Amino acid sequence: MENFTAIVNQVSSFLWGWPMIALLLGTHLYLTIILKFPQRKLFTAIKLSVTKDKEGSGDVSQFGALATALAATIGTGNIVGVATAVSLGGPGAVFWCWITGVLGIATKYSEGLLAIKYRVKTSDGTMLGGPMYALERGLKMKWLAIVFCIFTAVAAFGIGNTVQANSIALIVSETYSIPTYITGMFLSIATALVILFGVKGIAKVCETLVPFMAFFYIMGCLFILYINAPFLKETFALIIDSAFNAKAAGAGFLGTTVMMAARYGIARGLFSNESGLGSAPIVAAAAQTRNPVRQALVSSTGTFWDTVIVCALTGLVLVSTILAYPDIDHTQGAALTKAAFSKVPFGSIILTIGIITFAFSTILGWSYYGERAVEYLGGKRYVFSYRIAWIIAVFLGSVVNLGLIWSIADSMNALMAIPNLVALLLLSRVLIKESNKYLRPGHLNDIDTDEIPCLAAPVKRKK
Repeated sequence: MENFTAIVNQVSSFLWGWPMIALLLGTHLYLTIILKFPQRKLFTAIKLSVTKDKEGSGDVSQFGALATALAATIGTGNIVGVATAVSLGGPGAVFWCWITGVLGIATKYSEGLLAIKYRVKTSDGTMLGGPMYALERGLKMKWLAIVFCIFTAVAAFGIGNTVQANSIALIVSETYSIPTYITGMFLSIATALVILFGVKGIAKVCETLVPFMAFFYIMGCLFILYINAPFLKETFALIIDSAFNAKAAGAGFLGTTVMMAARYGIARGLFSNESGLGSAPIVAAAAQTRNPVRQALVSSTGTFWDTVIVCALTGLVLVSTILAYPDIDHTQGAALTKAAFSKVPFGSIILTIGIITFAFSTILGWSYYGERAVEYLGGKRYVFSYRIAWIIAVFLGSVVNLGLIWSIADSMNALMAIPNLVALLLLSRVLIKESNKYLRPGHLNDIDTDEIPCLAAPVKRKK
């Protein structure tokens, strides 16, 4: 078992090494250029995200789809993940993490566009979409669509379920001395009450939970930055300087290099905002929207909120607190997070509530991703069984050690990205065509007249 664990860890490290970083970041940059910087439409996108599109077709509102995607995206990686990047790559990692968010907006925009362009509907009118349908309908690569769904279904139980449940159980146990099995029971019940109602139930909860948790955490971070105000000027200077000059990081970060800052900052940023992984477009396909570009713009704001805002604020809190309290041990990500937040008034409360809400929302969002992957692979008859397995996994994740599961989930996440990036790159002409069509002045409100294909109901064979 030790040898197997070591092999899995090596595979995970390789998959999230420079080749994957170059592939994802290169795709971000390529799409940014060929689509003429869709980031410039950010404020329009934010406005659209809170506007109901009554003339659009879909299962949930645009905001509901965005909230569900954000629920899955904003997780413990936004807190502990950023701390890991800082501890391994130095303060400069915060800058590179932020850059992935700025460039990743273009990729998330592209994923949302293809999700709507190639979505289908079932006989009861339910919308289905995501990279698997873009691969099948846009590129005629059903085999690669199947591969994507297999990786998604497996990854969901790791990064989207057990790992998140474990984070909640541990912090509740350490903070309030509540046994992990009790936390696991409550988590399982809460999860069941939401996911058994399908995407509409998940979206309704996320529409309330995501704004609350994001607002609470952002205000908490701003409060900590206010406390650390005397060190903010030095914090910004240190982050920028050490992103390009290892010596600027100072004696407290001996051993870090510019390459390490870039690698860990980019890797954690990519992992956090999930731009390019192919998860978010699965729920984007359910949105009520009148054309693909409107939902593409709404989807793009997810990366902005996740990385450009939340991850950046976490990084500023960590680096400013390190400067304010040089005695903090910043060699371990999780320890750095706990120590940094505990140094200021109410910091521990902000951290605890942040991790609990972020992790629980991720469990809800990823349940939908995994469910849709299973439905694509085997049909709707397996969905209920999948939900039951998901609820059981929440409890198990709360009470067991997840070292090996984390590494397997990391690997599956990376493997998910490859089929999705194939779709994005090979369908880039479609992205350009649709963007040119609807982003012209006065055309964003145009209604797409293309008919959404309806999946035929399975035919029952006579015995």
